[in-house]
Amino acid sequence: MRVPLLDLKRQYGPLKSQILSAIEQVADSQHLVLGPQVEQIEAGIASYTGAGHAIGVSSGTDAQLVLLMALGIGPGDAVITSPYTFFATAGCVERLGARVVFADIDPLTYNLSVQDLGRALAENDRVKAIIPIHLFGCCADMEPIIALAARYGVPILEDAAQALGARHPLGAAGAIAEAGWYSFYPTKNLGAFGDAGMVTCRDAELAAQIRRLRNHGMEPRYFHSAVGGNFRLDAIQAAVLNVKLPHLDAWGEGRRQRAAHYRSEFHKCGLDAVLGLPVEPWAGTGTSEHHIYNQFIVRAPKRDDLRAFLTEAGIGTEVYYPLPLHLQECFRHLGYKLGDFPEAEKAALETLALPIFPELTIEEQDYVILKIREFFGH
Repeated sequence: MRVPLLDLKRQYGPLKSQILSAIEQVADSQHLVLGPQVEQIEAGIASYTGAGHAIGVSSGTDAQLVLLMALGIGPGDAVITSPYTFFATAGCVERLGARVVFADIDPLTYNLSVQDLGRALAENDRVKAIIPIHLFGCCADMEPIIALAARYGVPILEDAAQALGARHPLGAAGAIAEAGWYSFYPTKNLGAFGDAGMVTCRDAELAAQIRRLRNHGMEPRYFHSAVGGNFRLDAIQAAVLNVKLPHLDAWGEGRRQRAAHYRSEFHKCGLDAVLGLPVEPWAGTGTSEHHIYNQFIVRAPKRDDLRAFLTEAGIGTEVYYPLPLHLQECFRHLGYKLGDFPEAEKAALETLALPIFPELTIEEQDYVILKIREFFGH
């Protein structure tokens, strides 16, 4: 048996005719950039998440970039975020000439440590934003983060690139704080047919500024109040997302069911005492969608040996992320060194993503579990 980490063809098959019809409508209209399809997905995401405003853009990375630009973040400013995340979170800050300040992660959720965030706020001047990441689809601990942000008068920008569909007791991931963003990269829970993203925010004036900046700061046509960029969302990507959005909750439930099966079976054979399994910090709060399982991450002794064993058995896995951002070559000038963020460094050495997607069969999951049992002698 071969078990992929993710199989997008299984999602596409049942929706093929609808998606191709939607793409054909865009082709026939020749309204290819922005337009009615983009307006529809913007309204759909705003309604789904409860965000005041949603602005479609060209990628999740560009969503963060244009939001930072709209807030005027640049040279001399500092932005606090996690060193254990996808590169873009820190890369966009660096790209604008601002200084990235890292805070370590909570070892259970892999999200920002509230305690280390407090340290970073106390030790750094001119902090203009805090970026908590809802990593792997698990909501960050937003209540104390909001309290710290209020104490220091700093806005919170939520990196919900992996977390559309996840909900915290305070609201939907990406729509809890002042602003946030989502990625619609094809591997995300809601994926386009290429790059696409969305900014969310509460403030109408900020939303208007983001809309201008995504189109070279232009409004009206050929009059530019600011230097923006080409961050426009293509109509074909929006059309695909409009077909898929009504299925998002069902896909999320499918992911949670498969996470529950892993958890149950690992418990039965005692592997929950060997593997560090994903936590569900908001269980019992009445919010069942607190973890959307964009990835199912385990901590594993002999992680690299286990991954090689599973690869040999035909099972797809991935390491997110093998080198924390503070140790990346491009951030050497920040002055961080090995040992500065021990939890992030430990996670980078121990974590492994197992196959999880709504169409994954029980037989495939049981094969994954069997092979992990074989490796650990359980």
